[in-house]
Amino acid sequence: MFNNKVILITGGTGSFGNAVLERFLDSKIKEIRIFSRDEKKQHDLRIKLNNSKVKFYIGDVRDIESINPAMNGADYVFHAAALKQVPSCEFFPMEAVKTNVIGTRNVISSAINNKVKKVICLSTDKAAYPINTMGISKALMEKIAIAESRNIQNNETIICLTRYGNVMASRGSVIPLFIEKIKSGQPLSITDPKMTRFLMSLDEAVDLVLYAYKHGEQGDLFIQKSPAADLLTIATALKDIFDDNKEFEFIGSRHGEKLYETLCTREEMMKAISLEKYFKISADNRTLNYSKYFSEGDKEISSFTDYNSNNTYKLNLKETKELLMTLDVVKSNLS
Repeated sequence: MFNNKVILITGGTGSFGNAVLERFLDSKIKEIRIFSRDEKKQHDLRIKLNNSKVKFYIGDVRDIESINPAMNGADYVFHAAALKQVPSCEFFPMEAVKTNVIGTRNVISSAINNKVKKVICLSTDKAAYPINTMGISKALMEKIAIAESRNIQNNETIICLTRYGNVMASRGSVIPLFIEKIKSGQPLSITDPKMTRFLMSLDEAVDLVLYAYKHGEQGDLFIQKSPAADLLTIATALKDIFDDNKEFEFIGSRHGEKLYETLCTREEMMKAISLEKYFKISADNRTLNYSKYFSEGDKEISSFTDYNSNNTYKLNLKETKELLMTLDVVKSNLS
């Protein structure tokens, strides 16, 4: 479906954008557009790739006028631009709103105006039962995307979403941080040894988005079924891999952190379709007839439970080590 097509990646210099580039550069795709506000990262990527298929656009999703030139003529949009760091969003919540909420509305509006075929908005497990600003802003981003999808005439542009847990070795994630600490001789800091997190590779994140492109209908949300591990197991696995014998440093949970993350809420599980690798949640497309919200019920919520990193399949130490050994960041540092 991407042969001779033009794709646009917002936030394209990030970890996800690099993974998409790696997947598509040698394909029959016509053009890949990288949209971001970081000219230094764009410059470095331009030199690294030296590929005429890749075009770079400076701009900010907060400014729809800067999005329009990149959107004009695009067939598909990967919307990955976001403020993702929990602490920075906590200290500057309005900045998270401007990028994650208003920025998403701008991307969708520009896509509709430019008759883009399909937009996939990337979300996070922190949007399910959110307790921090980053999660709250992403939850609102999801609601805006679904609300916008209801109003598109003749489905000229399809808006879908994906939601996934921790992407291993992505920028700012714990695995590269642990590796750097081991290499510099520092002890590994663990917030809570029983804290669990979903584990997903960048390739799987791209696979999920491509699945949404191929199978998604208006307003659909796709969630990957993923294994999880607790922080102590992840840290112990890395210590074993790098033959590190320093003691752990237990520092306690930080502000805005959960003991475990939820990928699919109990309320969503009531209407989720379970596929082989994913859950599909169709949009609630009730009209503005508000009486239906008060008079029409659904299944009994008490018979469902949420899908979280504490009740999914949890990897043991051996399985965690095997998974970590597949990561480039681990293999490159070992060599």
